[in-house]
Amino acid sequence: PHRLEVILSFITESETNNMIPATSLLQTVSKTAIHSARRQISATSAALADVSVEHGRGEWKTFGDPTTYQPGKFQVCTHNKISPDGLKKFPESQYEIKEGESAANAHAILLRSHKLQESEVPHTVRAIARCGAGTNNVPVARMTELGIPVFNTPGANANAVKELVLAGMLLGSRRVVDGINHMHSLGEQGLAKERVEKDKALFGGREIRGKTLAVIGLGHIGASTARDAEHLGMKVVGYDPGLSIENALKLPRSIDLSDSIANAVRDADYISINIPYIKGEGGTHGIIGKAIVENFKSGAVLLNFARGELVDSESLKAHLDTNNGRYISDFPDDLLWDHENSVILPHLGASTGEAEDAAAAMAAETIRDFLETGTIRNSVNFPATSLTAAPENSIRFTIVTRNTPGMLAHISEVFAQDDLNILQQINQSRGEVAYNVVDVDISVHGVVDFKGVQEKITMLDGVLSSRVIYGVPGTGYAKNLEGDYFV
Repeated sequence: PHRLEVILSFITESETNNMIPATSLLQTVSKTAIHSARRQISATSAALADVSVEHGRGEWKTFGDPTTYQPGKFQVCTHNKISPDGLKKFPESQYEIKEGESAANAHAILLRSHKLQESEVPHTVRAIARCGAGTNNVPVARMTELGIPVFNTPGANANAVKELVLAGMLLGSRRVVDGINHMHSLGEQGLAKERVEKDKALFGGREIRGKTLAVIGLGHIGASTARDAEHLGMKVVGYDPGLSIENALKLPRSIDLSDSIANAVRDADYISINIPYIKGEGGTHGIIGKAIVENFKSGAVLLNFARGELVDSESLKAHLDTNNGRYISDFPDDLLWDHENSVILPHLGASTGEAEDAAAAMAAETIRDFLETGTIRNSVNFPATSLTAAPENSIRFTIVTRNTPGMLAHISEVFAQDDLNILQQINQSRGEVAYNVVDVDISVHGVVDFKGVQEKITMLDGVLSSRVIYGVPGTGYAKNLEGDYFV
């Protein structure tokens, strides 16, 4: 009955103020499924029952389609085919999964390679996660301006890409592809058995044991590649000016760290680039250019399973033409695609069932942690914020603001004006955005009405959005849309 009442109120009124008390809405939500133990926000059922928030002000065109609205659940919009194993991370009691346009009231977006447009992000969206490491298909800068965190899944596909890098080393050591094509041609002529022994000399090669591998970029993929290369008997040289402690601990003990890309590649027989593609000044576009390629030794093999734009094709062509070099990549290249010393594969890096499952599962867990507790991890535009359970008899309030001085003081002042005591407060910033987490004491209040407080805070100059996290999925979210209040 409550669910029907909420939907009808949206349909029949163009201007509506719907207060959703947790007592009635929780009738449609399994109390045992609201939070797993790991995500538990310390709030009793009694505390939940005493909290009211506003949900729904304005015309339905602001929200989406009322026929897709389901109170008491988070709605997740998917683009591309997302691994079913990953989607299973969303409990059916709390989440509904919809594809594309059918998710008109999405609270989160999950995608792989789909090029996301701003028009596909409704005002209801709190977060976006890509099942993969790169986020070039998401308008990250614009999402930051709108106060929406964008997440990725670093390391989820590391093993799949690492295995392809190792395969690339073997393809660059032996002319395996040329040999396959030759045997196919002989087979068509009926000469395979007659010529097989005689012609094998055309495709001689070398072994990788005892050779030197330079790994440029020592993140999840680079560190894993370096470790396995050592196990194969190779000498490993690495370069990464931003090497994290976590990844440093994964490196082989014998690795030599260089102070520049040029020094790292100088004596390398194989060079694997594992760095992100960053556009603009100071970025990584064409970073493997003439100044670097000139340091390649004769016969050096370049392995590019990161991004095609990292390599300057003209400069590399000179190495392939004159130094008997090799280029193995799974990105298209208009200049080198048919060069006799290059092997261009389809973009196969993360194209394994295991990688897709792992990436989808990680993305789902990241979205759940953010929606249910406010925790931020693996975000490419928001500050990392690790949160413990909220104190007992408290409600969690999160506020996204521009990173400007004085915001925290203004927010605290609003709580003080409404006699709300702050138990703990966290403020993190990254670039132009700041993320504030406030746990508010409700133990001394009979009924805690956050409607006015949330509107005052959300409409402060510099605030982008706010959330009241109190145990009822899909509610408690408000935005400042250039001076208009959306809730």
